[in-house]
Amino acid sequence: MIDAPRDTGVAVALFASTNVDDVLVLIGFFSDPRYRPRQIVAGQFLGIAALVLASLAGALLSLVVAPAWLGLMGLVPIALGLRRLLPARDEEAEAAGGKAPVGHALAVAGVTIANGGDNLGIYTPVFATSPGPRLLLFVAVFALMTGLWLALAHRLVHHPALGAPIRRIGRVATPFVLIGIGVMVLVEAGTMSSFTRWAARG
Repeated sequence: MIDAPRDTGVAVALFASTNVDDVLVLIGFFSDPRYRPRQIVAGQFLGIAALVLASLAGALLSLVVAPAWLGLMGLVPIALGLRRLLPARDEEAEAAGGKAPVGHALAVAGVTIANGGDNLGIYTPVFATSPGPRLLLFVAVFALMTGLWLALAHRLVHHPALGAPIRRIGRVATPFVLIGIGVMVLVEAGTMSSFTRWAARG
């Protein structure tokens, strides 16, 4: 048996506490005319789904793959951030047609997954001790919360009063936010220290 009100509250707290920074990233994507809303929505849902599945398999994964290797996912947001800092060759053309929708959706998913280290660390032990009905409830709540996060970020970007300054700030700040997230992932996973030790031996 599960306690639906209590478990729903736990699921909301789990999602909110591990995805606060995702709102800033989503604001950056919604501020970028090269990304269409449906691409961002698809990518965010894909990224969250991947994190949930990885958490369900987290105990086994941690035995097979060293955290330092998983930390290499941090290179995804770093690459995206650096790309945004480079002078755009033809942003208007890219916004009109541009990159394939699948590519943009995968870029959003990649950032979500790379920024999901805390998700994995918190979800895995909770999932491991939860019965099937509670897991289904968690997945349903996470899906609803993902939609809420997307709606919040989209609303902020298109708010009559706040939208314009948020879009300006988002375009400027997002590359640095992405790079910062990538570096944080590399450091917290121990990838940087492992690379330093390897370089010192070489």
